Amino acid sequence: MKLLARTENPLWVRGDTNAFSGFGVNVLVNVLTLTSLCLFVVHLSEASVFKAILPALGIALVFGNIYYTFLARRLAARENRTDVTALPYGPSVPHMFIVVFVIMLPIYLKTKDPVLAWKAGLAWAFIIGIIVLIGAFVGPFIRRYAPRAALLGTLAGISITFISMLPAARMWTMAWVALPVFALLLVGLMTDIKLPGNFPIGLAALLLGTAIGWVGGAMDGGAVTAAAKEISFALPGFHLDLLFSGLADVAPLLATAIPLGVYNFTEGMTNVESAAAAGDNYNLRSVLLADGAGAVIGAALGSPFPPAVYVGHPGWKAAGGRSGYSMAAGVVIALLCFLGMFGLLGAIFPLPAIVPILLYIGLLIGAQAFQHTPKAHAAAVVAAFVPNLASWGTGQIDNALAAAGTTAATVGDAALENSGVVYSGLLSLGQGAILAGLMLGAIVAFVIDKRFIPAAISAAVASALSFVGLIHGEKVEWNANWEVSLGYLLVAVICGLFALTRPAPREEEPDETDGSTVVTVDPTPAPEPAPEPAKA
Repeated sequence: MKLLARTENPLWVRGDTNAFSGFGVNVLVNVLTLTSLCLFVVHLSEASVFKAILPALGIALVFGNIYYTFLARRLAARENRTDVTALPYGPSVPHMFIVVFVIMLPIYLKTKDPVLAWKAGLAWAFIIGIIVLIGAFVGPFIRRYAPRAALLGTLAGISITFISMLPAARMWTMAWVALPVFALLLVGLMTDIKLPGNFPIGLAALLLGTAIGWVGGAMDGGAVTAAAKEISFALPGFHLDLLFSGLADVAPLLATAIPLGVYNFTEGMTNVESAAAAGDNYNLRSVLLADGAGAVIGAALGSPFPPAVYVGHPGWKAAGGRSGYSMAAGVVIALLCFLGMFGLLGAIFPLPAIVPILLYIGLLIGAQAFQHTPKAHAAAVVAAFVPNLASWGTGQIDNALAAAGTTAATVGDAALENSGVVYSGLLSLGQGAILAGLMLGAIVAFVIDKRFIPAAISAAVASALSFVGLIHGEKVEWNANWEVSLGYLLVAVICGLFALTRPAPREEEPDETDGSTVVTVDPTPAPEPAPEPAKA
């Protein structure tokens, strides 16, 4: 087979500059955000963040993007083309917030030990990686049977509660900085209005908020000076002791890691299909194995943030990106991680200028859950929300009671119920919220479609999961919550009885796509369009 010569397929073309500027800013903002989450939400030490987590993430980004550049050039050589675009790769945006707000933050609030929270995050990321590796072989089967409303609904529930609510509250504590940023993001990301010269809207919003913050006196020049003094080069090392310590108590993490791992490899599948639709047919197994390995190796090196292929390949292709832009973004962001530059960047950019992107993400994923599912499944989407809402609500109750120096157990269920707070029910409903939302949404979606056998199977699985405590249980154990388990079992019986009547399935609407195909979108801001590059 004839391979393309270097001059026929250059590593860098003019369009790679366009794609690099947009994609690089996206990843930069994402890494800056996760740095702030580690420092100011989980309260990890600067040494842990800048000497361990970020260098580990940098290794994953540089090798991952080099790998995807290699895949692009191999595909170009095999098909004798010069217009192949590499897949974009970076820290997974949904998982970035989920591991902080769903896994690490509750442990920190309960124990006040950020290292313990970090250990749990590493174990969770490691499990995600293993599930994605398995998904490289079983993903098509899962994708065939998972209702779209259940997967996207539970993800939207997570996004609206755990990803958006706290950042939204922080926005309104300094609304004069945050709201103009939010407005610019809405205009640039939810309309077709573009800035002059197609200037990246995410960068423009960040710069606007930063300018307002500094002019308004919200920032501290001394903090910038102090952060600049802390810049130093650091390469990652293995943190297997932290990882194994986190894995020692792995059972509570499975309830979130399993469904999010399924989501991760499902998202990878749809992103590969999106690239294929744009003309670049990548091997799905090669992509999923790389994503899973990146999460596993990153966790071993100290990063709790699983990397993944981003959505947006067609956009970067339209911007003229080919194989070089991805590798350049990975190398540049990795160097910033190794140099500890994100502490300085965090001192320069005010937090209220960063967090509006999280509220935007919540809006995007919440809307997406309805837009990419059949209209008839809207109730299933809402059903998948509910356990996540309950989990967030009980967390707020626990935090408020802890601030008052007491607990729900001390106050008592009767006193709480007299005040209109059904705490015990919310607690049971919200435990294992991600997996519980997935199961509840699936049951409702199947019932709506009058597919009672799959509904009965889903209810039976939910019964088994609640019996062992993966959902609706305080911990994973035998007979964790027999009452809820019995309830789901009775639902399975009811659905089985209706299945005996052999009802005709729900008729699909004219514009409805196959409900077995999950369409997911990574909530990274879409790339700005740019003119096609001149032919090299």
